Amino acid sequence: MSWEMVAGVEVHVELATKTKVFCGCANAFGAEPNTFICPVCTGMPGALPTLNRQVVEYALRAGLALGCDIAPQTAFDRKNYFYPDLPKAYQISQLSLPICQNGSLEIETKQGTKQIRIRQIHIEEDTGKLMHHPTQPYTLVDFNRCGVPLLEIVSQPDISDADEAIAYLENLREILLFLGVSDCKMQEGSLRVDLNVSVRRQGSKEPSVPTELKNINSFQAVGRAIRWEAARQIQVLEAGGKIQRETRRWDDANNRGIVLRSKEEAEQYRYMPEPDLPVLVIDHGWIERVQRELPELPREKRIRYQKEMGISHQQACTLTGSPQMAALFEQTAALCRNPREAAHLIAGEVARLCTETATRPEDLKVDAEKLAALADMIDSGRINRTVGKEVAERIFRLNVDPETYVAEHGLAMVSDPNVVEAAVRRVLREQTKSVADYRNGKERAFGYLVGQVMKSLKGKGDPALVHRVLHQLLDG
Repeated sequence: MSWEMVAGVEVHVELATKTKVFCGCANAFGAEPNTFICPVCTGMPGALPTLNRQVVEYALRAGLALGCDIAPQTAFDRKNYFYPDLPKAYQISQLSLPICQNGSLEIETKQGTKQIRIRQIHIEEDTGKLMHHPTQPYTLVDFNRCGVPLLEIVSQPDISDADEAIAYLENLREILLFLGVSDCKMQEGSLRVDLNVSVRRQGSKEPSVPTELKNINSFQAVGRAIRWEAARQIQVLEAGGKIQRETRRWDDANNRGIVLRSKEEAEQYRYMPEPDLPVLVIDHGWIERVQRELPELPREKRIRYQKEMGISHQQACTLTGSPQMAALFEQTAALCRNPREAAHLIAGEVARLCTETATRPEDLKVDAEKLAALADMIDSGRINRTVGKEVAERIFRLNVDPETYVAEHGLAMVSDPNVVEAAVRRVLREQTKSVADYRNGKERAFGYLVGQVMKSLKGKGDPALVHRVLHQLLDG
């Protein structure tokens, strides 16, 4: 009998607020250690927390976008445990009354669409960061991250394989980026993933004991971690062993999970209501205002692009990969005659150049007016697509003016019938074998002859005119 995997995902998202969740210290990445701290976030005796309203707004945005029920009253708890990066020896979180519950996120699978249920979203504060010295036997602590606002988004165990886990995380990241609640930079720790993985016999209702995997720093690493852990558990069970309830650190360099600690069945942390923060009441007016202010989300954009602009599904997915790419496309589409030509340029050339140059979406600086002018030049037939690719790259890299660049480099399309006919006749005289092959029924020879004519015209020939003249002279 075969096995199946059951997995749930816990995502910690650092929110893009200007200040921390319970104090006025700056919420910024990369500062000198222990410079953005105060008595509140370092847990000094007598210091009292004050809730940042923007954190609640961001939590409501995320919850509503993910179809969650919003709690009319939400409260905070102290999660007590000792660790060197936790100066108060407790973390302010939410256990009994989380702000959002019972949401879902739709993903695409090989079998079609699937709903991944979201159990809850809750607010909590981040901890500090341990900095292990590479050669000396000591560890330093940077408390800048203490009190940085987090959303913890906890899914139900609805994920059946690595591809579903990656699709869920990619869709969730897209939504959070378009909401503007986080920059979701995994390399900076603003989006962190923990997995709970178990396996069960095909058709069984009860999975085995789950194992938690931590320290996963990329979506592809999530896929590797899930596959490895599921295979490990199957091997243990088939050998007659039992799965231990434990937490493992994922070592991506060596493609394996390393045991950190065992877990008891009972709750490991001692929770108590946070006495310094009152219950927060969230009325209908507040929820309705946040709902009205939600931006158009990626899935909605994809549907609109395809329905209203005739753009392919694949292009629509590329264009909605980031808010910056979507904004560039919409600005360009509004300025040019044919939105599909704008989509072709941005989803094709701009996306390719971003990958080649390792340009992050937030660093994308391409002039929409120049791209629109280029799209119109291609759409009107003034230049062909080969030239369009060259000009798009010059706009991306050097911010050239497309009209000026085409004129200075003589790249306008050759559409004079006499010039094209002369080039075709020259190629037919030189390529007698291919001409004979075509007339003997080898259709592929025609494509070769087209390529030779285009080469003769330095890639600037009007493709439709080249095809027409070739057919006339060959078939006539």
